[in-house]
Amino acid sequence: MPYARAIARSRPPRCAPARPRLTLGAGVLLTLLAGTVALGCSPSRDSGTATPSTEEKESAPAEEQVAYFAGGCFWGVEHFMEQINGVKSVESGYMGGHVDDPSYEQVASQTSGHVETVRVRYDPTRTNYKQIAKRFFEIHDPTQANGQGPDIGPEYLSVVFYRNEDEKRATEELIGQLVERGYDVVTELRPASRFWEAEAFHQDYYERKGSKPYCHALVRRFDR
Repeated sequence: MPYARAIARSRPPRCAPARPRLTLGAGVLLTLLAGTVALGCSPSRDSGTATPSTEEKESAPAEEQVAYFAGGCFWGVEHFMEQINGVKSVESGYMGGHVDDPSYEQVASQTSGHVETVRVRYDPTRTNYKQIAKRFFEIHDPTQANGQGPDIGPEYLSVVFYRNEDEKRATEELIGQLVERGYDVVTELRPASRFWEAEAFHQDYYERKGSKPYCHALVRRFDR
């Protein structure tokens, strides 16, 4: 991924839609006005800055689970993960570093400690973590230690950020299968930390551009 990407600039805040005009008593009207003042405007997501996931955002409903993977440029990983049946959405972002609310430039400077990561939201009644992790190992090169393809640097490392012991064990089993097949896997396993959603410019990049990934491809490593 070229270092000098153009980053989308912030859009002005968007306020909540105006309330319909009603004929109300004075007491009710005062109550509504007080509530409006307290709430104020709800700004839209800033497209020029990375946004953190919150506790509410990370608490997925029962019919939805999340998983985190880093395998080089997040554009390509996102592109292929979105094609898995049962995956509801994929967001590109950053994880694993020490800088809060990082920008792409900070991550690309290799001083933030963050790795380009995707957050996969999936329906556990249609797919499961191991199937998604399996696809992850088939869309990037888990044997490349210094990046992915032409993208070199610590922000492009191969990492699985596991959320619990079940995810860790499932990943270890897949790595073991690859090792048995002769792959020298260098993928790191790290506990998941805070996920910071990347700038809007990076979301659904290949879908918006109508192009294909330049350093990711589907390679059947397990079923052969």
